[in-house]
Amino acid sequence: MNEQRIALVTGANKGIGFEIARQLAQAGVIVIMGARDFGRGNAAAEVLKNQGLSVQPCELDITRHDSIAAATSLIKAEFDRLDILVNNAGVFDHADGPPGKASIEAVRHVMETNFIATLAVAQAMLPLLRAAPAARIVNVSSSLGSLTLNGDPASTYYSSQFIGYNASRAALNMLTVQLSEELKGTAIRVNSVSPGFVKTDLTGYGTMTPGEGAKLPVKYALEGNESGEFMGPDGRTPW
Repeated sequence: MNEQRIALVTGANKGIGFEIARQLAQAGVIVIMGARDFGRGNAAAEVLKNQGLSVQPCELDITRHDSIAAATSLIKAEFDRLDILVNNAGVFDHADGPPGKASIEAVRHVMETNFIATLAVAQAMLPLLRAAPAARIVNVSSSLGSLTLNGDPASTYYSSQFIGYNASRAALNMLTVQLSEELKGTAIRVNSVSPGFVKTDLTGYGTMTPGEGAKLPVKYALEGNESGEFMGPDGRTPW
């Protein structure tokens, strides 16, 4: 068995996902870079390979069951286990908004991708994660998924009303809680991590670089015994 840890990062061809892949590889992990478009994923992987890092691209559209199945088969055939799963892939739809105005199609699109598709990936990868000595699942979430902060008029997140996106992150947090409970007694740890206010193609603005935003997800992918937690740059984030 290869002693290096094996990681799958979804949505790894750009933004926070790319930086998570880079930082994991810099820590000595073999990183499978999932990307919906193989050409873009391959180009991103070549950048990191040219830095001497151990990465490989993998076509993975998390909204397609056949794509998830193919990625699972590839990882099983080559490594027979998975030590780290970083569920990073996600979308934001600009037709999203307050409950009274949001496009229903936009909300459906965001929920399907950010929650249901992520659940599908986690289910598919569980047998490979169980085969690892001590696996970790990191769900890249957002403080916008906190019901507590959404309901606090003093919170900076109070006025950020995107019913689809916020609800998708709250649902992702529920996945963290329930999966952590389901896996209690195993060597698999599951946590939600909010990277912070990162400027990416998804947000268009922010106060942190993707490299800075990747640090916290990478930390929980590599170390710690916590499970079922929601962590942000300032520590535990309220559910």
